[in-house]
Amino acid sequence: MKLLSDLGPRNTPLTLGFGILAALAAFSILGEAFYDTTSASPLSVRAASPPSFELPFGSDTQGRDLFGAVILGSLTTLKLGLLVGCLTVAIGTFLGFVSGYAGRGVDAAISGLSDVALAIPPILMLVVIASVTGGGLGIIEMSLAISALAWAKPLRQIRSQVLVMRESLFVKTAKLSGYNSLEILFLEMLPNLLPFIAASFVLTASAGILASIGIEALGLGSQDETSLGLIIFWMMYSSAFVRGMWWWAVIPIVFLVLIFMGLYLASVGLDRIANPRSA
Repeated sequence: MKLLSDLGPRNTPLTLGFGILAALAAFSILGEAFYDTTSASPLSVRAASPPSFELPFGSDTQGRDLFGAVILGSLTTLKLGLLVGCLTVAIGTFLGFVSGYAGRGVDAAISGLSDVALAIPPILMLVVIASVTGGGLGIIEMSLAISALAWAKPLRQIRSQVLVMRESLFVKTAKLSGYNSLEILFLEMLPNLLPFIAASFVLTASAGILASIGIEALGLGSQDETSLGLIIFWMMYSSAFVRGMWWWAVIPIVFLVLIFMGLYLASVGLDRIANPRSA
């Protein structure tokens, strides 16, 4: 309830962040519904055309309509961030609760696994996976690979909070009232940790999108799923700046900046809820 009550004029960053993300999602969803995105395929429009009334974002050297490509690319990039955020936070939250509440041997084992996961560079691992599979990583494969390495950070945050709450008065009162461990975790602890979990979701979604952009810019992403990272790869591969095709580089980068700006503002707003003293 606190998370909802703080979503308003008193928390401007959170409102602006969610507003930007909602606008981008609406642009992608409505654009795909009402705009002919088949024009994002090669040889669909006149090649190397600057922005015009007919082609609002221009076209690339392969005759792709960049307006349609950005619609599809924004949606794919947002989907990947959502998948990574959900998977990573689900794994991290579950293991964080188990580690912090169970304690002793279980805590030591899970903490050891998290230390190993934190020591592995995500980008390097994604490059290795893409090289081993011999093909570009799709949105599902990339989301799974990123989540498999990124769960350790939210686990650490949730675990530390659970360790503190485990010794709090309301948890001890719940135990005396006859609550079992699951009831204490889900009915007493989880509601108090929602702001932390939401903040972790935003941060991991940002990290997932950033990692995917790096992989796709290297040409290791799937060529079958248009994303903002893939558009940037096309631009770099074709030397758009050398050719003077500024729109090919500027437009997808602007959309990426808006995505990261929305996620950053949302994380700042959620941090104000989770840490009221920082506001």
